[in-house]
Amino acid sequence: MSNDASTSPMHPVLGSVEPYDTMPRRGLLFILSSPSGAGKTTLSRQLLAADDCLSLSVSATTRPPRAGETDGVDYHFVTIDAFGEMVEMGEMLEHAKVFDNLYGSPRAPVEAALAAGRDVLFDVDWQGAQQIKLAMQGDVVSVFILPPSIPALEARLKSRAQDDDATVARRMAKAMDEISHWREYDYVLVNGDLEKCGTQLAAILTAERLRLHRRNPGLDGFVSGFQAVT
Repeated sequence: MSNDASTSPMHPVLGSVEPYDTMPRRGLLFILSSPSGAGKTTLSRQLLAADDCLSLSVSATTRPPRAGETDGVDYHFVTIDAFGEMVEMGEMLEHAKVFDNLYGSPRAPVEAALAAGRDVLFDVDWQGAQQIKLAMQGDVVSVFILPPSIPALEARLKSRAQDDDATVARRMAKAMDEISHWREYDYVLVNGDLEKCGTQLAAILTAERLRLHRRNPGLDGFVSGFQAVT
């Protein structure tokens, strides 16, 4: 008995099996890390703009809002006491102190997204990446973005015209520490060409979504449907 490719196979108990391209799957946590100035923020924005199934994890922070930033969109701006209470109650997937301010990723919205089959993008440093991996084993894919060279990285930081020389020097020192953890990631990309790096990043996300353990619940019924109609 043949089955038209446009028709969903029939399962003997469940009836019509869901089409392969709409099968439910568990979401994943897509971590991007890089030294400041390597292009991570630009790459993140491009990926989010091109992919409706991906949303950004909005971090909580104790630093004051900058011009143009909106609470709940760019960050959840909280007091030091409120931040500490969230950590104590286990409501953070990760948290760290960066340049005298506290940053962390709230757990509840991330777990809800995963259960709904949506993917969550994290813009965190290596410390945050390690904590998330420990908290959410099996759900994490991590990518480290390298600059094409150290002089290029320093030039990018200076071209922002946002920081004085002392701050740039401090960011460069932190960048070298960040780069030293590149081997701890699943993938490493060099951002010498923004368009090429963005294409590679999107390809990684697509491939990771197709891993068997993320699609297995839907595939079981799909393949059983094949067996039922042959």
